[in-house]
Amino acid sequence: MDVILVPGFWLDASSWDAVTPPLVAAGHRVHPVTLPGTEDGADLAAHAATGLRDWVDAVVAVVDGLEGPVVLVGHSGGGTVVHAVVDARPDRVARAVYVDSWPTGHGGVINDELPVVGHSVPLPAWEVFEDADLTDLDDALRERFRAVARPVPARVASDPQQLSDSPARYRVPVTVVACEFPSAELRQYLEGGAPMFAELATVEDVTYVDLPTGHWPQLTRPEDLGEVLRTEVDRTAS
Repeated sequence: MDVILVPGFWLDASSWDAVTPPLVAAGHRVHPVTLPGTEDGADLAAHAATGLRDWVDAVVAVVDGLEGPVVLVGHSGGGTVVHAVVDARPDRVARAVYVDSWPTGHGGVINDELPVVGHSVPLPAWEVFEDADLTDLDDALRERFRAVARPVPARVASDPQQLSDSPARYRVPVTVVACEFPSAELRQYLEGGAPMFAELATVEDVTYVDLPTGHWPQLTRPEDLGEVLRTEVDRTAS
C-alpha cells in the first residue's frame, strides 16, 4: 500500500528515514514529503508566498499522482494538512494516522502563538515548549534536531483550516498515535466536549495507540513508531 508521510513543523522528508524500514520491509511503498517553503534553498520570498493551502495542495498532488487507496500519516502540524487532504480526497484515503496530533476542524489554526521572525517561524528556544513536548529529547537529539530544523512559512501556522461541507471525511478511518499524553486522557477531553477535539469526535472509526514519549517520536522512538505505522497500514491493507 502507498503510505504518504507528512512531517510537522521544522522537519522535512528525511525526518521519516528511521521510521520507514518496517513499512518497506512489509512491502509498502513510502512517500515522505518535503512541504513547500521547507525545501533546500527556500528563501524569505517563498515563505511570504506560502500558506497552509499550499501545503495541502502539495500533498493532494502526491495522492493524485498515485493509483489506488493511500494511507496518510501526519505528525503534529502535518495532521492538520492530512485532515484537509482527507476532506479533498475522501475516496482515495483508506486511513489517516495522526502522530501526536488530531484532525483540525474548519477555521482552526495549527499554532498562531509561535514566535514569528519576518515571514518565518524558526525552531524556537526549547523553553517555548511544554515539558511533555521534550520527553526523551536528550541533549544529543536536541542538537541534531536544531541542526536540521528548517524555518516554516509563518502563514502556515496561522492560516485558518478550510474544509468543505461534505461529511465524507468523517467516514475515513482514523488512528491517533498518542505520545505526550495517554489516549485515556485524550478521550476524556473528547468526551468532555473540548472544542479542539470537536472534529475528531465526529469521525466514525477511531483507533488509539499509545506510544509514550515526547512530541517528536520520529526522533525519540523511531523504530517503535515505524512498527506502529506498519501495524496500522497492514490491517488497513487487509
